[in-house]
Parts: sequence; C-alpha cells; structure tokens
Amino acid sequence: MDFDESGHLSDGSGTPAVERRRPGRTDDESTTLLPLLRGEIETSAVEAPPITPAQDRKPTACAACQRPSTIPALSMAFQPIVDLQEQRIDAHEALVRGVNGEGAATMLKWATGDNLYAFDQACRVKAIELAAGLGIDRNLNINFLPNAVYEPRACIKATLAAAARTGFNPRRLTFEIVETEPIDTAHLQNIITAYRTMGFRVALDDFGSGYSGLLRLATLKPDIIKVDRALIQDCDHNATKLAIVASIIALGREIAVKVVIEGVERLGEVEALRSAGARFMQGFYFAKPAFESLLGETQINGLEPLAVLS
Repeated sequence: MDFDESGHLSDGSGTPAVERRRPGRTDDESTTLLPLLRGEIETSAVEAPPITPAQDRKPTACAACQRPSTIPALSMAFQPIVDLQEQRIDAHEALVRGVNGEGAATMLKWATGDNLYAFDQACRVKAIELAAGLGIDRNLNINFLPNAVYEPRACIKATLAAAARTGFNPRRLTFEIVETEPIDTAHLQNIITAYRTMGFRVALDDFGSGYSGLLRLATLKPDIIKVDRALIQDCDHNATKLAIVASIIALGREIAVKVVIEGVERLGEVEALRSAGARFMQGFYFAKPAFESLLGETQINGLEPLAVLS
C-alpha cells in the first residue's frame, strides 16, 4: 500500500523456485473471466457466499455508482517487487498519485464518505489503463479499500471492463487488502471468495502490524502476505525482528502462502533477510516508485538479470 511518497503507510517507505499453488486451487477457477469479459454471462452468475445481515446494511452498489463524485484527476506510480531467486521483477505495485506527481497522502484525503467508492474504482481503472499502456508484462498489484466494495460481483465490473478495453490479462491481477479502519470479517471474506472465484489473487498488506495479524491470516487465508516495514527496519541489527520474520517466511512455506518483504531500504537488511529465507522483496533499496513508468530489471539496484532463465 502507499500513503506517502515512499510507498508505505507510516514510514514512507522462502518459497520454492516456482510459486506454490494453494491446495485445491486450479487454473479452471479463472475460466470465468473470459465469458465475463465477453459479456456472455453476468457477474451476478458468479457464485459467492450469501451476504450477511451486516452487509445488508451497506448501500447497494447501484446507489454507490450513482453518487456524484468530486475526486480530482489521478495517476499512478509503479514500484517493483523483485524475485531475488530468479533475479527478476515479479510484479509492479500501483500507487496512487496526482496528475502532477502529488503524493498518495494528498490524494487519499479524497477517499472519504461519499467519494470512497468512486475513488477506489478510479484507482483500479487508472492502474490497469496506465500499466497496459506502458506494456506491462508482469503481475500487477492494486490496493483496494474493503469498505469501498459494497457487492464484489458488481463492483468488479469496471475493473473487468478496463482490462478488456486495454487488452490487459486480468489473471495477472493481485488485490492488496488495505485496512485503515475496522472491517467486518464476513464482508471481507465475501470479497475474497468472490475474487478468487474470478481467478484473482489476494494479498494481505502490512502483515504484522495494525489489523493485519495471525488471526487475519488464519481467517482470510490470503494468497500472499506482505510483511510490514516496521518488522524489517534494522532487522540486521535486531535478532528478535529477524527471528520473527524468519518464522513468518517458514510459516508461509508451510501453508503455501507467498511472503513478500516490503520496505527494504538497506543492503544490510537485504542480506539478513536472504539469510532468513526471503525471496520476494520490495523497497527503496531496489527502486523508488516510478511515476507513470515501469522499471526494467537493468534499472533495479541489487539485481543481476540472468542471461538465460530456466
């Protein structure tokens, strides 16, 4: 996630060689996407758990869509997530910016009240349109605000339409859960189940801080967890932090959840994290978010792209 110019909320900033698939998940789960994009079936035909009474009290998707919006024009910066085992970029995370490069903190002031739904939708669409226009050939991570999703099967329509319009493969999408306030667990599970049915991956952001802890991991069972910068900072000088991170990495391997280390800023942290078994990392050490641009492997500090990847 990204709440300031560094790409992180408060500070500004092993797994096998082939990513392990969650038990029971198959490529067939994403076959719903093509007919959805072609308009052969309605999103309402995609099965999802019944909406709980708590969700019934939320405004309907149609009501949210019809509300007048006053959000300003926005753009995106992209920060790479690197795979140190393969020495390549694994994904790009889209981080909201103003059209003149204004930071996320400035733009997120608009994500309140009646603007929440429109802001979330605008961010998703802009991220896909811009990434596709830049020729992205890796996975794309998009942050989403769970309280802005009233009914996941309806709220995903603009995202699918943007993917179809730009020729972007929606199977490359990962949605990062951003929890800046308490979220009804049943509502969040409903979103995750619907997204998985459509073939998307879901990441739990800022793991190890705030609302994102072990209980959330056990309850939501995400595909990816992103370890918060608070646990990473100076881990090369803090044996307790490093032991905790190593345990998270081992846990991820055990339950087939991909672990991404975010907020990595120094070589000492990189070396310590690699010794703890970390494979996927993100942070200023490798690259700062690039405004309206996608970086390549040769532009990433600490990567030595292999001549031939097996």
